[in-house]
Amino acid sequence: KMRDCYCTVNLDQEEVFRTKIVEKSLCPFYGEDFYCEIPRTFRHLSFYIFDRDVFRRDSIIGKVAIQKEDLQKYHNRDTWFQLQHVDADSEVQGKVHLELRLSEVITDTGVVCHKLATRVLECQGLPIVNGQCDPYATVTLAGPSRSEAKKTKVKKKTNNPHFDEVFYFEVTRPSSYNKKSHFDIEDVDEVDKMEIRVDLWNASNLKFGDEFLGELRLPLKFLRQSSSYEAWYFLQPRDNGNKSLKPDDLGSLRLNVVYTEDHVFSSDYYSPLRDLLLKSADVEPVSASAAHILGEVCREKQEAAIPLVRLFLHYGRIVPFISAIANAEVKRTQDPNTIFRGNSLTSKCIDETMKLAGMHYLQVTLKPIIDEICQVHKPCEIDPVKLKDGENLENNRENLRQYVDRIFTVITKSGVSCPTVMCDIFFSLRESAAKRFQGDLDVRYTAVSSFIFLRFFAPAILSPNLFQLTPHHPDPQTSRTLTLISKTIQTLGSLSKSKSANFKESYMATFYDYFNEQKYADAVKNFLDLISSSGRRDHKSIEQPILLKEGFMIKRAQGRKRFGMKNFKKRWFRLTNHEFTYQKSKGDHPLCSIPIENILAVERLEEESFKMKNMFQVIQPERRVLYIQANNCVEAKDWIDILTKVSQCNKKRLTVYHPSAYLNGHWLCCKATADNTPGCTPCTGGLPANIQLDIDGDRETERIYSLFNLYMPKLEKMQEACGSKSVYDGPEEEEYSTFIIDDPKETYKTLKLIIEGVGTLEQEHAQYKRDKFKKTKYGSQEHPIGDKSFQTYIRQQSEISAHSI
Repeated sequence: KMRDCYCTVNLDQEEVFRTKIVEKSLCPFYGEDFYCEIPRTFRHLSFYIFDRDVFRRDSIIGKVAIQKEDLQKYHNRDTWFQLQHVDADSEVQGKVHLELRLSEVITDTGVVCHKLATRVLECQGLPIVNGQCDPYATVTLAGPSRSEAKKTKVKKKTNNPHFDEVFYFEVTRPSSYNKKSHFDIEDVDEVDKMEIRVDLWNASNLKFGDEFLGELRLPLKFLRQSSSYEAWYFLQPRDNGNKSLKPDDLGSLRLNVVYTEDHVFSSDYYSPLRDLLLKSADVEPVSASAAHILGEVCREKQEAAIPLVRLFLHYGRIVPFISAIANAEVKRTQDPNTIFRGNSLTSKCIDETMKLAGMHYLQVTLKPIIDEICQVHKPCEIDPVKLKDGENLENNRENLRQYVDRIFTVITKSGVSCPTVMCDIFFSLRESAAKRFQGDLDVRYTAVSSFIFLRFFAPAILSPNLFQLTPHHPDPQTSRTLTLISKTIQTLGSLSKSKSANFKESYMATFYDYFNEQKYADAVKNFLDLISSSGRRDHKSIEQPILLKEGFMIKRAQGRKRFGMKNFKKRWFRLTNHEFTYQKSKGDHPLCSIPIENILAVERLEEESFKMKNMFQVIQPERRVLYIQANNCVEAKDWIDILTKVSQCNKKRLTVYHPSAYLNGHWLCCKATADNTPGCTPCTGGLPANIQLDIDGDRETERIYSLFNLYMPKLEKMQEACGSKSVYDGPEEEEYSTFIIDDPKETYKTLKLIIEGVGTLEQEHAQYKRDKFKKTKYGSQEHPIGDKSFQTYIRQQSEISAHSI
């Protein structure tokens, strides 16, 4: 039987991403990338696989759950994971706060007996089952010969319930002695074998009974030492004893997970390293600069390019830096035909800059036509061998030619929309290349086209999902169409002399004859001239609205009609750089439109307001508030960030807001009764207004520090290479020849500064860890008992230092 399957990515049990459905396959390939900032703590990163049947019902096939502590093990490696069974007993998340007290009571007759008081205070982060969570707890005292259970009240609609209920149990029968704490002998054993069990359940209104949410078992032994004991615990799965299921009958899932966790200090810690990096553009020769050295020691140039580009963009130094490294690379290039073809630091940095700064540019130029190609499914196969029955080669060629023509026109007409930072970089590339190869008139074009066509437009057409043009990897037929278009556009853009010789396949060469006219080459040259000319002014005045984000969310009625019900409805939201609107469904007429200048603040909304998670509020003039619920925590963070960023420059932005709603005549947060009371909490979000990028410079510097720290042996090797180079002029030693060193003295100076800066930061990190370690209490809310990461951490610390916990 074939299956139609899709996967979801979950933080614990909260779904944050879902792939497309691959139909009729037992070995589906998804090829999808999902990237997100993680907005909260989690214990497992889980992947669930679902099968959709004929009635559009989804049944779960299995899951892969990776503990947060194990993510490093699989970091950036393709790994096959066996699927595990999913059942209610293993699906557990959240923690519980308990206080236990074992006390001796002397009865009227002078007899001593033992009572246990169990206080269930609260829980946090319980899972939401089928969209609801009405939890209650049962407390059981169980021994070999007895079992006694009590339960708390049900708390409706919350996954962080406050119970604060106390239960009393008699542990031992009164003994005939009246001496203090003498148990009957059998009782002593009895107490040692007893345990207290706390189970959490979701009160379900269905007939099937309540769902199990997690349990905790504590032996009474440990209570005899101290009379009272209070701590947080992680809830654990329960064992049902049905271990008969063979683990290998579900199949497996191939994943590549890249998880980075940075601990970022405040800005001043990073000044020395950051200043050293930022002056890279001015160092002569540039190969002696800190940023260039980072590219030399990293295993992959990409690793170095990502944080460098972000850091330089943040401080507005990207153009001088890229000009400097590109100029140095052009000087090392011998043949004008191979200019910028390698995977050098320069090309990776420019790729990264185009990806960041050019996202909107791609949306404006390619998105409409890519969407059409994905939806219409016109047959475009031009390889006679691969033709399907009933397809006509001529028609297919015509379809493909129309698509290529339209995309080519859109691209070559889009010069005015090209972001300024990209144009400035192209200008400097063109100048460097023209100066170095004065005899070659075409090199000024190929230097630029090797980026804008080969590394920007062609890959974006080939894999639109990697450039956020489509949410998912396209299906095989569309993928093939896009491949053919991408190949043709790439060749058109590369301006090479003998066009048809470029193709290995004869059918491509025949197809390309359509485009072998001078007008195509002229259009490419005009476009390249426009995007690489200096002194281009910003054409911002004629901009059309840019779509920033869209999707379904649930909103609460704003009370625009006087007698309208304030209920919750699902709506399609759209945000452009002009307005924030919602409509019934995609493509409908907007029901409501909020101009960006009317967004005075965007903040989270406390869960207590409507007993709903992932809520946020958009505050407008005259205290009108739109309350919205996003689908999950990642979505909520994305919407809040982008709305905050777009409305950052508004003149009337609020400084204070109410974190909860105004219900039943008062604000839930500060209890004020007037609905126009000013807010009681300062607003968050002081992001830079420039929509280009919200980058945290300190975080990028921390990233660069950890790369330098990781490749410390290579930095030291490079120091040796500088030493041997300045003393000894003969043939280089094999191990040193991999580094580019133009000026050993300058390079050595920079290396010394890098190693010092990294050393200082490393000490700061170690000190911070030691201090944190001294302050941390196992069983506290941050580190509940059962916290694997804390236990691993303690092990590491006790190896480093002899702290006792």
